[in-house]
Amino acid sequence: MMKPPAASIDDYLSKLPAEQRLALETLRGQIRAVVPQAEETISYGLPTFKLNGNLVHFGAAARHCAFYPGAVIEAFAERLAGFETAKGTIRFQPENPLPPELVRDIVSFCVARNLEIAAERAARKAR
Repeated sequence: MMKPPAASIDDYLSKLPAEQRLALETLRGQIRAVVPQAEETISYGLPTFKLNGNLVHFGAAARHCAFYPGAVIEAFAERLAGFETAKGTIRFQPENPLPPELVRDIVSFCVARNLEIAAERAARKAR
Protein backbone atom coordinates (compact mmCIF):
# COMPACT_ATOMS: atom_id res chain seq x y z
CA MET A 1 0.00 0.00 0.00
CA MET A 2 1.34 3.44 -0.89
CA LYS A 3 1.63 5.95 1.91
CA PRO A 4 -0.51 9.05 1.43
CA PRO A 5 1.27 12.13 0.09
CA ALA A 6 2.24 14.81 2.56
CA ALA A 7 -0.45 17.40 3.23
CA SER A 8 2.05 20.26 3.56
CA ILE A 9 5.76 20.97 3.59
CA ASP A 10 5.74 20.81 7.40
CA ASP A 11 4.02 17.41 7.20
CA TYR A 12 6.58 16.19 4.63
CA LEU A 13 9.53 17.34 6.74
CA SER A 14 8.09 15.89 9.97
CA LYS A 15 8.39 12.35 8.53
CA LEU A 16 12.12 12.59 7.74
CA PRO A 17 15.14 11.52 9.79
CA ALA A 18 16.54 14.44 11.82
CA GLU A 19 19.60 15.17 9.65
CA GLN A 20 17.59 15.26 6.41
CA ARG A 21 14.85 17.31 8.05
CA LEU A 22 17.37 19.85 9.32
CA ALA A 23 19.13 20.11 5.94
CA LEU A 24 15.83 20.60 4.09
CA GLU A 25 14.47 23.08 6.66
CA THR A 26 17.64 25.10 6.08
CA LEU A 27 17.19 24.91 2.29
CA ARG A 28 13.53 25.92 2.70
CA GLY A 29 14.57 28.98 4.70
CA GLN A 30 17.15 29.94 2.07
CA ILE A 31 14.53 29.68 -0.70
CA ARG A 32 11.97 31.62 1.39
CA ALA A 33 14.54 34.41 1.93
CA VAL A 34 14.80 34.90 -1.86
CA VAL A 35 11.07 34.58 -2.61
CA PRO A 36 9.06 35.45 0.50
CA GLN A 37 6.02 35.97 -1.75
CA ALA A 38 6.13 32.43 -3.21
CA GLU A 39 3.42 29.95 -2.31
CA GLU A 40 4.49 26.78 -0.49
CA THR A 41 2.69 23.64 -1.56
CA ILE A 42 3.16 19.94 -2.32
CA SER A 43 3.45 19.15 -6.04
CA TYR A 44 4.44 15.78 -7.51
CA GLY A 45 4.64 14.60 -3.89
CA LEU A 46 7.46 17.08 -3.18
CA PRO A 47 7.73 20.31 -1.22
CA THR A 48 7.34 23.03 -3.85
CA PHE A 49 7.62 26.78 -4.07
CA LYS A 50 5.31 28.35 -6.67
CA LEU A 51 5.69 31.77 -8.24
CA ASN A 52 4.37 32.17 -11.79
CA GLY A 53 4.15 28.38 -11.87
CA ASN A 54 6.34 25.80 -10.14
CA LEU A 55 9.57 27.51 -9.14
CA VAL A 56 11.64 24.86 -7.33
CA HIS A 57 11.04 21.56 -5.52
CA PHE A 58 13.10 19.79 -2.89
CA GLY A 59 12.96 16.45 -1.14
CA ALA A 60 14.68 13.52 0.48
CA ALA A 61 15.51 10.06 -0.79
CA ALA A 62 16.93 7.10 1.07
CA ARG A 63 20.57 8.14 0.63
CA HIS A 64 20.50 11.87 -0.16
CA CYS A 65 18.57 15.13 -0.19
CA ALA A 66 17.72 16.79 -3.48
CA PHE A 67 16.97 20.22 -4.86
CA TYR A 68 14.97 20.35 -8.10
CA PRO A 69 15.33 23.74 -9.78
CA GLY A 70 14.60 22.43 -13.27
CA ALA A 71 16.72 23.06 -16.35
CA VAL A 72 19.35 25.30 -14.75
CA ILE A 73 22.08 22.75 -14.13
CA GLU A 74 24.15 23.78 -17.17
CA ALA A 75 24.02 27.47 -16.20
CA PHE A 76 25.52 26.61 -12.80
CA ALA A 77 27.66 23.61 -13.81
CA GLU A 78 30.94 25.11 -12.61
CA ARG A 79 29.57 25.98 -9.17
CA LEU A 80 27.89 22.59 -8.87
CA ALA A 81 31.16 20.67 -9.27
CA GLY A 82 31.34 18.23 -6.37
CA PHE A 83 27.58 17.69 -6.26
CA GLU A 84 25.80 14.87 -8.07
CA THR A 85 23.53 16.36 -10.72
CA ALA A 86 21.09 15.02 -13.27
CA LYS A 87 18.67 16.82 -15.57
CA GLY A 88 16.95 19.33 -13.29
CA THR A 89 18.24 17.68 -10.09
CA ILE A 90 21.00 18.45 -7.61
CA ARG A 91 21.68 15.78 -4.99
CA PHE A 92 23.48 16.54 -1.74
CA GLN A 93 24.21 15.00 1.64
CA PRO A 94 22.80 16.66 4.77
CA GLU A 95 26.34 17.13 6.08
CA ASN A 96 27.43 18.76 2.81
CA PRO A 97 24.58 21.13 1.89
CA LEU A 98 24.50 23.49 -1.08
CA PRO A 99 26.24 26.81 -0.35
CA PRO A 100 23.62 29.46 0.62
CA GLU A 101 24.81 31.90 -2.07
CA LEU A 102 24.45 29.17 -4.72
CA VAL A 103 20.89 28.43 -3.56
CA ARG A 104 20.14 32.18 -3.67
CA ASP A 105 21.52 32.52 -7.21
CA ILE A 106 19.72 29.43 -8.51
CA VAL A 107 16.38 30.50 -7.01
CA SER A 108 16.82 34.03 -8.42
CA PHE A 109 17.59 32.49 -11.83
CA CYS A 110 14.38 30.40 -11.58
CA VAL A 111 12.33 33.49 -10.61
CA ALA A 112 13.62 35.30 -13.73
CA ARG A 113 12.94 32.22 -15.89
CA ASN A 114 9.35 31.95 -14.64
CA LEU A 115 8.74 35.68 -15.13
CA GLU A 116 9.99 35.39 -18.70
CA ILE A 117 7.71 32.41 -19.38
CA ALA A 118 4.74 34.24 -17.81
CA ALA A 119 5.45 37.35 -19.91
CA GLU A 120 5.65 35.24 -23.10
CA ARG A 121 2.33 33.58 -22.20
CA ALA A 122 0.68 36.94 -21.58
CA ALA A 123 2.05 38.31 -24.85
CA ARG A 124 0.66 35.29 -26.76
CA LYS A 125 -2.76 35.75 -25.13
CA ALA A 126 -2.74 39.44 -25.98
CA ARG A 127 -2.28 38.76 -29.69
